[in-house]
Amino acid sequence: MAGMISVDEALQLIAGAIAPLGAETVSLADAAGRTLAEDVIARLSQPPFAASAMDGFAVRIDDAREAGARLKIIGESAAGARFGGSLGAGEAVRIFTGAPIPTGADHILIQEDADHDGETVTVRTAQRRASNVRSAGIDFRSGDLLASRGQALTGPRLALIAAGNVANVSVIRAPRVSIIANGDELAPPGTKLGEDMIVSSIPYGLLPLVEAWGGAARFIGIARDEPADIRRMIDEASGSDLVVPVGGASVGDRDLMRAAFRDRGAAPIFEKVSIKPGKPTWFAAISGGPFVLGLPGNPASALVTARIFLKKAIDRFLGRTVTEDERRYRLHTALDANGPRETFLRARFMDAFDGERRVEAFDNQDSSLLSVLAESDVLIRRLAGAGPAGAGEPVSCLNIL
Repeated sequence: MAGMISVDEALQLIAGAIAPLGAETVSLADAAGRTLAEDVIARLSQPPFAASAMDGFAVRIDDAREAGARLKIIGESAAGARFGGSLGAGEAVRIFTGAPIPTGADHILIQEDADHDGETVTVRTAQRRASNVRSAGIDFRSGDLLASRGQALTGPRLALIAAGNVANVSVIRAPRVSIIANGDELAPPGTKLGEDMIVSSIPYGLLPLVEAWGGAARFIGIARDEPADIRRMIDEASGSDLVVPVGGASVGDRDLMRAAFRDRGAAPIFEKVSIKPGKPTWFAAISGGPFVLGLPGNPASALVTARIFLKKAIDRFLGRTVTEDERRYRLHTALDANGPRETFLRARFMDAFDGERRVEAFDNQDSSLLSVLAESDVLIRRLAGAGPAGAGEPVSCLNIL
């Protein structure tokens, strides 16, 4: 698509072009952060038996309604070693948290409400109703849906799946994302810089972001401002699902990245976006090969546009049904009217006098400033042409991650 398009139009084009990748089966130990390709169904009920919620004595509630009642201890039930008999009137079983409830018992007399001498237990505090018993299946039952296709696998959800006696899950293959930096002025971190050289920093911000969003990231290297060198690195990225060239995307005579991708068959989907920072962002597809998402060469521009467009692309590859929505916070300080491009302001959280968390945009929004971005918590989204916003007014925000 020629010409400059809006942020929402660009996101729609990315979503329409990219389809979810295929599935693979992995163990739960290797599934953290992955996205489910299939629903996960419980293979047992949890707990699979009625269990004690406390340490104490399994009794019949009718035997423990009066203080001073004495019950005969007939055995013990521990986690992994249940009491094998049945409990009758006037009897009790010593029991521990998580242990199966003996047949005939309907209440746990907690040890703080009892006195015992090894053979008998005396009710110290009268019991009003049956309690402290976890019913079988109180958490979930066999056949229940534990996790749905498209959900990201967090620690708590993996624990839930494991409790359902499921050892392996089908997940969407992590998209392979290759990053290429470009510019004769760039050198790796730790290098003795020559005159007019700068450190290539953007890839080291993109790599962990791609991994955090569910991709498998690889940094191909720094391509010189020579078409042959750029094409060589494009060829090294073969087998990727998405190539992310950084820099070389503006209109200068030495910005050669787009031309090199065209030489490799890339067809443009959009060529620039009405966004600040990040107008030179572009998106293309190579027939039979990867998609290409070009990011600007200014560090803050690259990382802000990655948050908006690269994260969207990875979400689409993973077939995620739930993606992060914008959140609204009140402004700590006022904002001026916005210009003709949609703007994402780097901002930090501030605690207001009333205890409410608010956001404050940094004064200097220069697209090259990594120090500002590193201190930011959110991006304030300001629509094109938006009027002034006063302190206390709610604004839409995206988390940095």
